[in-house]
Amino acid sequence: MDLLKSIFKGDKVIWIIFLFLCLISITEVFSAASTLTYKSGDHWGPITQHSILLMVGAVIVILVHNIPYKWFQVFPVFLLPLSIGLLAFVMLMGFATGDRVNGAARWMTFMGIQFQPSEIAKMAVVIVTAFILSKGQDEDGASPKAFKRIMIITCVVCGLILPENYSTGMLLFGTVYLMMFIGRIPARKLLILGGSILAFAVVFVTFLLATPNDTLEKIPMGHRFTTVKSRIADFTNKEKVPAAKFDIDGDGQVAHARIAVATSNVVGKGPGNSVQRDFLSQAFSDFIYAIIVEELGLVGGVIVVFLYVCLLVRVGRIAKKCDRTFPAFLIIGIALLLVTQALFNMMVAVGLAPVTGQPLPLISKGGTSTFINCAYIGMILSVSRYTARLDEQKTQEALAMPALTKAGNTESPAQPQSNDAQTAADPTAKVLNSDAEFE
Repeated sequence: MDLLKSIFKGDKVIWIIFLFLCLISITEVFSAASTLTYKSGDHWGPITQHSILLMVGAVIVILVHNIPYKWFQVFPVFLLPLSIGLLAFVMLMGFATGDRVNGAARWMTFMGIQFQPSEIAKMAVVIVTAFILSKGQDEDGASPKAFKRIMIITCVVCGLILPENYSTGMLLFGTVYLMMFIGRIPARKLLILGGSILAFAVVFVTFLLATPNDTLEKIPMGHRFTTVKSRIADFTNKEKVPAAKFDIDGDGQVAHARIAVATSNVVGKGPGNSVQRDFLSQAFSDFIYAIIVEELGLVGGVIVVFLYVCLLVRVGRIAKKCDRTFPAFLIIGIALLLVTQALFNMMVAVGLAPVTGQPLPLISKGGTSTFINCAYIGMILSVSRYTARLDEQKTQEALAMPALTKAGNTESPAQPQSNDAQTAADPTAKVLNSDAEFE
């Protein structure tokens, strides 16, 4: 028992949520990966690979949650320029070679390993946003320079992501926007920014719908315009079509996902009994929530939603215990990123949003996204360890106060010494501890 406590440190609720999401992932990916099994001819291959990825992810959680939260501020120093360089490289290679997956250049291969630079970029932007907000706090809120710096970095990164992956770029920008709202950026600036983005979105969508596909394909950097247009048009077209005339093959993914949800019931068909998994090419990724509902029913679907809501609420409670702004902003940003992505995935599966191509965090089959999401959980647990130490210090001070009062000592009790790797005399430690107090 002591060995488990020494390995799995941090908030127990976060660990339980992570465990349940992994168990659901293994069960549903095993069922949903039937198309991969058919193509490879190996029944156990896809789930074995996914289980190994999750085990590596669990190791990443353990390693990251042992890192003092202060050192996460250093990550963007190398992650930000690396991700910008990789995003630019992937985009340029897509134009130079025309090598794209599903019409988009999002992947790159290094030493036989495929990964998405956008996942690294999302982590870098969330961390650097939390860092800038924490350093720019004063009595009246965040400083004007904080807003300017955040927008420059976010626009550069999102500008490189958007041409190949509109949904990821919008998701990241939305997360940063919410972080700035929580980080006390002036409401006037946020309203102007939000209004400008909304106006641009309306003009952009109107332009797409009104322009012929042949013209859209000739626009520089517009190779994804026709795809975006078709997804928006399919989602907004609510005209009823008789079942006999409905083109289920042409509508593909969305139609089969809705059939999976519609043919379920309260308890579902049972794990492994999905029918629509054989017709959904991305049943193990983008549309895995539809398979979850089909097999586990309304109960299973609600449980998955409940787990993500619990993650967000729990992170909020951990953030309230922080006495510094950086760890609070960091974990809130991470939770918002994970939960909003999960929300988009589930809305697509049940027909409440156009197809976005966003996987379900910690459940969908994946490589880069699984590792990065596990690193996010590790960061949350690292901050929870920090807040647990704060609670211990407060408890010790509360216990020491009566004894000091009886002894007639009117002086304040000495502060317990921090057992972090950095000391107060270390110049690096002074920089890492220079963020404002969290109120």
